[in-house]
Amino acid sequence: KERQASGHDLVVVVSAMSGETNRMTELANQMQQLPSKKQMDVLLSTGEQVTIALLCMALEELGMQAVSYTGWQVKILTDDSHGKARIEEIQTDKIRADLEANKIVVVAGFQGVTSDGAITTLGRGGSDTTAVALAAALKADECRIYTDVDGVY
Repeated sequence: KERQASGHDLVVVVSAMSGETNRMTELANQMQQLPSKKQMDVLLSTGEQVTIALLCMALEELGMQAVSYTGWQVKILTDDSHGKARIEEIQTDKIRADLEANKIVVVAGFQGVTSDGAITTLGRGGSDTTAVALAAALKADECRIYTDVDGVY
């Protein structure tokens, strides 16, 4: 709240809640011995969708304006390497418009979309990767990462 009040635009990239990706992987393995990578991407991307919605609700409860986006909504365009996709481009128009309207933008990390609309995931550490790529695309002054991934500070 203080950063926004001092004139900073805020874009927050979040990952799924702790243990959620592992829980969903276990569910998939109960359904199918070798689930397809494409379907796993669809499944695993839902963890971040829950988190972005909950964070926006919390921010709104504090009296702030916030908007949430999944990777496909904001157009984090990737190649089609399901489970370990690489970001090729991020379309920032929606984000910039929301920042101009003084909204806090909350983006799901770890996920993107191919040019033909297939959901992809970036693999381990994908939310940190999303944060850095988004900061670069927006030409942000800084990118702060708060993470529980070992070796990343």
